[in-house]
Amino acid sequence: MMTKHFIGNGEGYVTGIRTVQIKWDSGDNGRAVPKEVPGTERTWPAQLVLLAMGFLGPEKEGLLAHLGVQINDRGNVAVAKNKMTNVPGVFAAGDVERGQSLVVWAIKDGRRAAREVDRYLMGETLLP
Repeated sequence: MMTKHFIGNGEGYVTGIRTVQIKWDSGDNGRAVPKEVPGTERTWPAQLVLLAMGFLGPEKEGLLAHLGVQINDRGNVAVAKNKMTNVPGVFAAGDVERGQSLVVWAIKDGRRAAREVDRYLMGETLLP
């Protein structure tokens, strides 16, 4: 499945995600490329979107550039102690923030980010 785009309410809040099923085909240079499967587009309602970026490093163009998220000197997303980026309400954790690492670090970072998102949204948190 591949995300095609996010749907918003015009006031800066996400309301849904449009996705499509994909299959992998060989491209002109022999590298696998995703191809959309016709008739599989679907819209999912959403109030919160968490991005999992993988360990090759964050894609600096697109969403990060559009939001104005700062990149640190190592080429990763810069975050404060609470895992929030320079953009209020935008948090980052795991490989996109730390760089390539062990999955246990990504799990720990993700839990910490979830706790800080809860604190940001609710004013306090009961998460460990």
